[in-house]
Amino acid sequence: MTTYIALLRGINVGGSARIAMKDLRTLFAGMGFEDVRTYLQSGNVVFRAPAPDTAGPAAPGTRRPAGLAAGIEKRIADDLGVSCTVLLRTGDSLARTLAANPYTGRDDDPAKLHVTFLAREPTAEEAARLELPAGETAVFTLVGDEIHLHVPDGYGRTRLNNAFIERRLGMRATTRNWKTVTALHELAAGD
Repeated sequence: MTTYIALLRGINVGGSARIAMKDLRTLFAGMGFEDVRTYLQSGNVVFRAPAPDTAGPAAPGTRRPAGLAAGIEKRIADDLGVSCTVLLRTGDSLARTLAANPYTGRDDDPAKLHVTFLAREPTAEEAARLELPAGETAVFTLVGDEIHLHVPDGYGRTRLNNAFIERRLGMRATTRNWKTVTALHELAAGD
């Protein structure tokens, strides 16, 4: 069994795309996933599923991570009437995310640290489009399919936000604050 973290993009934000966490847990359990837990109201689901099948093409409903995410997206749309993007990480990959953050020693305030999870690792050409807007105080580091952010003036004030990153890279992304990333890691580790 593999522990996964499903990061749903854009639900329960600003009054749109509302999903009750109870309904989300029921949906995931109904898909045959085990030990389903949610964290906060912003679409974070920790669950266990059989190890992914790495043979053959990924298709909705398969156990390959891309197919697994697509299957979850389809079920959410079909059963709950909400269209959203699902980005998957494993418990192991989230542990690497915590270890890779170059800003944890820079600031004692975890509210100034965020991680933007990308749908895939950007190409070198796409990554080159990630330039800081003029006058921006936030800094970022791209590590594989994640962007670590240090936002000294707060995430609400930075222009280096999720929408900016999606536009620049041309792919879906979702951002979580450091407290949430840490809590999801603890849930995935069974703490």
